[in-house]
Amino acid sequence: MIKKLEEISAQALRDLEAASTLEALEQVRISVLGKKGTLSDVLKTLGSVPAAERPAIGAAANEWKRKIEAAIETRKASLENAVLQAQLERDRVDISLPSRLPHRGSLHPITQTTRKIIEVFSRIGFDVVTGPEVETDFLNFEAVNIPADHPARDMQDTFFMGPGVVLRTHTSAVQMRTMRNQSWPLRILAPGAVYRNDSDATHSPMFHQVEGLWVDRDVKMSDLKGTLLFFAREMFGADAKIRLRPSYFPFVEPGAEVDVSCFLCRSKISDSCRVCKGTGWLEILGAGMVHPRLFEMAGYSEAVRSGALTGYAFGMGVDRIAMLLHGIPDLRLMFQSDVRFLKQF
Repeated sequence: MIKKLEEISAQALRDLEAASTLEALEQVRISVLGKKGTLSDVLKTLGSVPAAERPAIGAAANEWKRKIEAAIETRKASLENAVLQAQLERDRVDISLPSRLPHRGSLHPITQTTRKIIEVFSRIGFDVVTGPEVETDFLNFEAVNIPADHPARDMQDTFFMGPGVVLRTHTSAVQMRTMRNQSWPLRILAPGAVYRNDSDATHSPMFHQVEGLWVDRDVKMSDLKGTLLFFAREMFGADAKIRLRPSYFPFVEPGAEVDVSCFLCRSKISDSCRVCKGTGWLEILGAGMVHPRLFEMAGYSEAVRSGALTGYAFGMGVDRIAMLLHGIPDLRLMFQSDVRFLKQF
């Protein structure tokens, strides 16, 4: 019986070595070690062997079984590695091939415009300051000379968050915060989101402003005009012109609306111009000399009494300037997250 075990095991080892696939290997295992396998069949007859010979035959059978199982594991590992290598070769990626570029994001047109405005004014000494979007009623209105009965404080214009707390309606509150915490001279730029209860093609409940403030000795209206002319030419072209029209704002005196010459028709006043509508001018911001009341609210009273302190302020809607620069017909397009619109920028 031992000789028969040796013959069966030797043949099994040869068959295992010849197996070229995992399926063939499994068939060899079943044919030898399965319930009806050749080795199992021999072991079933062990009961007919004399008792004195059984230990030697059992030990030999177990040894050959161990060798066959070890050979199966070795051959299985070799075949699995061959399968893996074949798959890797078949699915090989040539990393030297040019890839397909995915859609790459870009800065939002409002962000681009804000950065451009900041870059222009930073070249003439303006520092950027920021403040909270949830503001006190006092700093948003009273501190910038907007009394309690002013129309801008009506509920239809302002989002009130609670007693004495509002969503800021302009970034003038940032200017007042800065003046109340720093001594003059100041030359600051306050960009940020503001909120008003209004919504149509040219207005949004949330929009963006950039306001500027220069407080120093002997600051004049001509300084304001020169600053704004520099800004207009940097934003709209070297041949841009500006004009100031008298207007009223509670926080400046005198105040002015500022127009820039149409950069599309170049102020040739054509009824066909889709930008200026034939006027030759585009309104872009409001400005003026800082009202003395603001200096008093900021704690600059002594400088005001001595006559040494003056300043100018201006404010512009970033969204409107972005619309003008890019020919965007509807402000709401900027807030709809439509990739087809945004990828143009």
